[in-house]
Amino acid sequence: MKEEIFQIDSFTHKPFTGNPAAVCLLESSRNENWMQQLAKEMNLSETAFLFRRAEGFELRWFTPTCEVDLCGHATLAGAFALWEAGVLKPVQEARFYTKSGLLTARKKADHIELDFPAEPVKPSDAPEGLAEALGIQWKYIARNRFDYLLEVDSEEIVRSAKPDFATLKEIVQQGVIITSVCSSADYDFISRYFAPAEGINEDPVTGSAHCALGPYWGKKLSTNILTAFQASERGGVVGVRLDENRVHLIGRAVLVFRGKLSKAVCYSATNAAS
Repeated sequence: MKEEIFQIDSFTHKPFTGNPAAVCLLESSRNENWMQQLAKEMNLSETAFLFRRAEGFELRWFTPTCEVDLCGHATLAGAFALWEAGVLKPVQEARFYTKSGLLTARKKADHIELDFPAEPVKPSDAPEGLAEALGIQWKYIARNRFDYLLEVDSEEIVRSAKPDFATLKEIVQQGVIITSVCSSADYDFISRYFAPAEGINEDPVTGSAHCALGPYWGKKLSTNILTAFQASERGGVVGVRLDENRVHLIGRAVLVFRGKLSKAVCYSATNAAS
């Protein structure tokens, strides 16, 4: 497998929308310092690093400032890159070994389906100052191990929210999801996602957040099949299919560019401190 780098827009069928992710296909594992430096260089919400291991690929995700335990859009991008590069045939399942366990991806017609763990939320108290930092009021607040989830009264509140990211970064170390039912017949619910403490003020489309949003809205709307819109500036569509303790995330992807890591970058990987 050549050492290549891709930029791929996930959860969209059009370039320059959805969530861009960088994907590095590596011949061997690299130290965390090098991966973090490259993620900072790419300056996208996530850079995914993939290398072969028995029966699949090890997968790690880095924001420009830290490693994260679960990322949907960069996993979708990683699977897309493996098929695009011919590392896997279109009929082959992509199997990823991650900090959140085994994740899989399958290519189905014009979309990709990811198999992720459900991350349901439980009722929670709000951190002090959260309402002021977000500039909104909510009707329900809950959280899981990754994020706070806040249901608000209307789609307009979701779309018009203008958080104070500097304050939010100080009071919440997790991500914050705001969500409501959607007025459009095309979508069941709408959301936005903020994680300034992880170096991402607003994430364009957040697959992992739908591991909480899917079970939450599935129960409220009494359905196992949902279509969601994430209302960031770029915007993106996430299909959700619920299956017991798993969430299947469904989306499309577009290749923006494909290239090779330079010798200088590869050499720095062998000499960077762990």
